[in-house]
Amino acid sequence: MTGDALEALRRVCDEVREGRPEEGVLGVTPSIVAAPGTVEEASAVMRVAAERDLAVIPRGNETRLDWGMPPTRCDLLLDTARLDRVIEHAADDLVVKVEAGLSLDRLAETLAAHGQRLALDRPLPGSTVGGTLATAAGGPLRLLYGSSRDLLIGVTMIRADGQVAKAGGKVVKNVAGYDLGKLLTGSFGTLGLIVEAAFRLHPLPQARAYVTGAAEHAERAWQAVRGVLHSPLAPAAIEVDAASDGPVTVGVLVEGVPEGVAARAEAVAGVLGPDARIADAPPRWWGVYPEGSTLIEVTAPPSALPRLVAALAAAPGARLRGSAGLGGLFVGLDTTDPAEAAALLKALRSVGAATVRYAPQPVRDEIDLWGPVPALTLMRRVKDQFDPGHRLSPGRFVGGI
Repeated sequence: MTGDALEALRRVCDEVREGRPEEGVLGVTPSIVAAPGTVEEASAVMRVAAERDLAVIPRGNETRLDWGMPPTRCDLLLDTARLDRVIEHAADDLVVKVEAGLSLDRLAETLAAHGQRLALDRPLPGSTVGGTLATAAGGPLRLLYGSSRDLLIGVTMIRADGQVAKAGGKVVKNVAGYDLGKLLTGSFGTLGLIVEAAFRLHPLPQARAYVTGAAEHAERAWQAVRGVLHSPLAPAAIEVDAASDGPVTVGVLVEGVPEGVAARAEAVAGVLGPDARIADAPPRWWGVYPEGSTLIEVTAPPSALPRLVAALAAAPGARLRGSAGLGGLFVGLDTTDPAEAAALLKALRSVGAATVRYAPQPVRDEIDLWGPVPALTLMRRVKDQFDPGHRLSPGRFVGGI
């Protein structure tokens, strides 16, 4: 079967070969790896996969390939590395259209030359556009500029049967079909292969200032966050870094013209406390996932910050970091003990929603990665409609989707 599929794929794609064990997706080795160089090639590869009933797993730069569950099978690993072009940059319209395999780092360099940026943070260097959308990843700038769903204005996908489908457009005012982009964002490659995306951009700020201050306890940290959040100071981001047994560090980013940034930074420092410091560069922990072999994403109201910090007591050594202004945070824990991870998850889920992004295999085997998902029935119906054969990233997403 592999030999026949290899030959069929080689007839439509320049780069096709057998998979290697080191390319396994959470331990599942791909039978075949294909790297199409154009959307047309990618479409042809997906058609062959449909004809041969091959399970397809997309791969970008592997920065988040260990998120989610292992696939139930991996017949074809579809590498997007060659789909890495900036298709069009309409600088006057503040819009860019790119291919999914382009790294956010390279895109940032291209846009910076024109004084613009895509306001998506890059917690993991090398993250691609497609992988960032597929996992709905984001960072500190979400507070002011929105998430990847908010910045995405158009998307091109390849359906499970190989047909190319487009939604949205390359101008901000064209939002026809925008819901498809929202649907694909965070779908872990289970609904279709993202091959192109169009985003709205923002000008690079003339100046930035990072204001940080340590609060002696989580309640005081929340008071500082609330004070900045409800002020007219227009923060671009409000982040926290905390452990269960120490102070909580609050960090605030303000952006704009130099004079305004200087005045606003001083005002923010006044809210954070007498020991607050102002710097041009971010603190070391800014926008970086907390260390540990297990990473948990937590969503809760911003006011839940004190309770989330208190929940860390269930697992000594755990660390909380992320957006205090939005209530989207991450917890890192270094453990191979499923009981310790389960205790922490239980404590966090008593406060908000908690999803395990990655964990050692012994932990992954014993815990519920996703937690309660009220919309699971609807999500399964959507999966059935987009991928009737359940061949796209099978088993990778919540509920075995």
